[in-house]
Amino acid sequence: MNNDELDKIFVRCFSTESGQSVLEYLRNTTIEQSTWYPGDDASHGYYREGRNSIVRDIEKRIKRGRET
Repeated sequence: MNNDELDKIFVRCFSTESGQSVLEYLRNTTIEQSTWYPGDDASHGYYREGRNSIVRDIEKRIKRGRET
């Protein structure tokens, strides 16, 4: 499977009402939260950014899938 096909699969998956709810949940629990607080260990921020990158990848694939 190539990237274009995979992007289209992401569009189909997250275009449904359920998919939109899941994506909203993922965004609210990752990207919309602080990645680090003063006094926390720096590794906590790295961990949180790793989680955020997964949601960003999903959103990027949806955008690309809609453009092709």
